[in-house]
Amino acid sequence: MGIIGGGLNGFIGAVHIRAAIMENEIELVCGCFSRNPKTNLDSGRVYFLPDNRIYSNYREMIEQEALLPIGERMDFVAIVTPNHLHYEPAALALDAGYDVVLDKPMTFSLEEAKQLAEKVEQSGRTLALTHVYTGYPAVKEAKARIARGDIGTVRRVLVEYVQGWLSQRIELESGNNAGWRTDPSRSGKGGAVGDIGTHAWQLSEYITGLKVKCLCAELKAFVPGRPIDDDAAALLHYENGVTGILHASQIAVGEENNLHIRVYGDKGAIEWMQQEPNTLILKWSDKPTEIVRIGKGYPLSDLAKWNIRTPGGHPEGFIEAFSNIYRNFALTVKAKAAGETPTSEMLDFPNVYDGLRGMQFIETMVKAGYSDEQKWVEWID
Repeated sequence: MGIIGGGLNGFIGAVHIRAAIMENEIELVCGCFSRNPKTNLDSGRVYFLPDNRIYSNYREMIEQEALLPIGERMDFVAIVTPNHLHYEPAALALDAGYDVVLDKPMTFSLEEAKQLAEKVEQSGRTLALTHVYTGYPAVKEAKARIARGDIGTVRRVLVEYVQGWLSQRIELESGNNAGWRTDPSRSGKGGAVGDIGTHAWQLSEYITGLKVKCLCAELKAFVPGRPIDDDAAALLHYENGVTGILHASQIAVGEENNLHIRVYGDKGAIEWMQQEPNTLILKWSDKPTEIVRIGKGYPLSDLAKWNIRTPGGHPEGFIEAFSNIYRNFALTVKAKAAGETPTSEMLDFPNVYDGLRGMQFIETMVKAGYSDEQKWVEWID
């Protein structure tokens, strides 16, 4: 593994690296961590990289690594930069024959997402997108139970992701990661809707297996002077007549990372909260509510068990969910390299087409959300 971004002054890079190495399938061998030469060098040395594998820019890294022998050079690159710096390094890596792990949203624009999907198809390489919440075992158990009809025919989906950290204009201060997230020239068209709204939308499609067809939305910047949305709400129409409500906010004072989904069928309902990651709640009209706990030893689906490490009562959280994506990606890449067909469990990670739909979601939300007439908007392809 090589990494682009993730310097010491950031948050998510360290999460990616810790998650990647957790299963002993991946080793960090090189990186370009920051444009600041000192931060870049200090960051690489923290991970015990030799100075000659700490590159000054990602173009140099991609070119120089290709000159090293197989077994020594990187096999894939993880890109954990702001959104406007996703496409070019990913495209260069694919062109050079590398597989890619990319943070979400996949690109700065929908046009870049389409081009990247074409490159993945043409190159035959593998791209994983780190929609981390699909990596939780409880989420996978919810998906399996809905697919086998436990709650009957799905009727209604309620999903929200609310935070409070941007309730003031902290992007004007130093020492936080708010600057690029609230700057349309670096984040793209979506603020809250791109940063966390995409997680809520993607989680709903992953768990239900249903795609959104059209939506009616409202986007707003509540904090004075902020040039991009910090709150978003939408009514959703999925396939099969299923309806939904989505709320994504970064100005919900007092909230941490409150991602919460409820799916209602004609026989029952299922509920999951990211801040209680090992618990599923099942509700019924004719019997008491069930609390389903996640852990080895419990009667769970094969999909959930594939992604569980510890016995019940030992919570597996955010980094472990990231690790499930990296592990499944690594096993897929190794299987393909050996001429083998990856199993369905190995292939269970968000891919370039999830990334493309994510950018379509942002475009559709922005088109609908700033309309004076609040009309329904068909999904933008």
